Amino acid sequence: MESSTAATLPHLNAEFLSGHPELAPGATGHLLPEKMLQFGAGVFLRGFVDWMVDGMNRKGLFRGSVVVASSITPEMVEKLNQQNGAYTHLARGLENGKQVEEKSILTSISRGIDLTAQFAEYLRCAHNPDLRYIVSNTTEAGIVYRAEDKQSDQPPASFPAKLTLLLAERYRAFHGDVTRGFVILPCELIERNGDTLKKTVLETAANWKLDPTIVEWIEKANVFANTLVDRIVTGFPSGEIQALWQESGYIDKLFNTSEIFHLWVIEGPAALAKELPLREAGFNVIFTDDMKPYRDRKVRILNGAHTTTALAAYLAGEDRVGECMKDPLIRGFMKRAIYDEVIPTLSLPKDELEAFAATVFERFSNPFIQHALLSISLNSVSKYKARVLPSVEQYVAIRGEAPVRLTFGLAALITFYRGTVIQDGALIGHRDGKEYRIQDDRTVLEIFADLWQHFDGSTAGVQKLTDAVLQRDDWWGKDLRQIPGMASAVGGYVESILNLGMRVSLEQVSA
Repeated sequence: MESSTAATLPHLNAEFLSGHPELAPGATGHLLPEKMLQFGAGVFLRGFVDWMVDGMNRKGLFRGSVVVASSITPEMVEKLNQQNGAYTHLARGLENGKQVEEKSILTSISRGIDLTAQFAEYLRCAHNPDLRYIVSNTTEAGIVYRAEDKQSDQPPASFPAKLTLLLAERYRAFHGDVTRGFVILPCELIERNGDTLKKTVLETAANWKLDPTIVEWIEKANVFANTLVDRIVTGFPSGEIQALWQESGYIDKLFNTSEIFHLWVIEGPAALAKELPLREAGFNVIFTDDMKPYRDRKVRILNGAHTTTALAAYLAGEDRVGECMKDPLIRGFMKRAIYDEVIPTLSLPKDELEAFAATVFERFSNPFIQHALLSISLNSVSKYKARVLPSVEQYVAIRGEAPVRLTFGLAALITFYRGTVIQDGALIGHRDGKEYRIQDDRTVLEIFADLWQHFDGSTAGVQKLTDAVLQRDDWWGKDLRQIPGMASAVGGYVESILNLGMRVSLEQVSA
């Protein structure tokens, strides 16, 4: 809601910017050719890809705009059009220990298209000879094949089906010219997102029995790049928006915020680095023919630090990541886990890995991001398997013994999942006499509830419970008791946590 004071301010739009050219130097998006089509009008792409396109335009390197298509958020499309694609982006965080803020009005978006109401307009984008790039962020569940989608749907429900129709329209518009294909850069957080998107598009084309020449053109003329994106975009700052509007001197209903850090890893043809001048514009973008080392670095250092530490930290009395960074015990535990046990298992040069880890610790310390440990705890069993277990196994292969901190992280998980009652889909745990909700797959919660229900408190009982968790190859992909030293170590840590408390147990493994 606009306050009475803010209501006297002008609204951010093309008319306002024409009278204040100093606020957004360079041409605005609606005056530049549309070179990029974006699926999704959410805060992430606006604080990541569109921010980078604006940066390239400011340096005269891209000279193109982004047309945004969305069927999920028509209200966001309407706001984009009301503001002529312009909005403010505020990045805040720590760099080299100092608090940094960067604020600018971004003008890289030309317009928004409501896919439900303007589907014909969407398909007309395929006829634009300037259009070259497609980006998307349709959530992890967005890149899925739906056999129910029909070629006649306007629009079909799934993102791959919408894209398939656009590609077929492009083929027809340019008579199969192989030089008119797209570079497709999905930003969804799934492994090998480009490969997965291409697979679902081809499945859709086969289901629709598209002309084989169209299918061949889709395969040969278009680049489906695999990408890895990394930036926390915190979106509309509701709690401080009135002050920010007053400070800025205008009302911006699309005001966006993020952390300072950003990284985009793009796996594709070598020529793509020259074609898309992101690095020349100064952005932290890596073009590579193999993104796996970078994905491993991000998942096992950043996400692995969260999963190894969050549950222990919560049971030790902390509630948010920022608090953990101010707690010498928790911070020390996390640092030793990452530097001593994760980094030695990764393939990139040690100095690169340690530099990335240093940025992770600064990001976790960002005072503008309040990340709740209970939010991080969601689905911790599958997260431990994906984010931590590969480091455990590689460490054992190198050193011949289980890593102390990463193994302790699993013991913390087991004790965090201590509860016997499931209410409203969550297992109920207790910290200092107060309830907390443990959220995971229903079967996982039921198994933990049963194990703790029958736990007798003895040393033998601890090992029995621990073994029951470790042997579940349906959770871990293997029986973790087969890893040398894992079962006895986890059992010992669980017993220590139960008898001595989390902080004392952390002190013992952090020395």
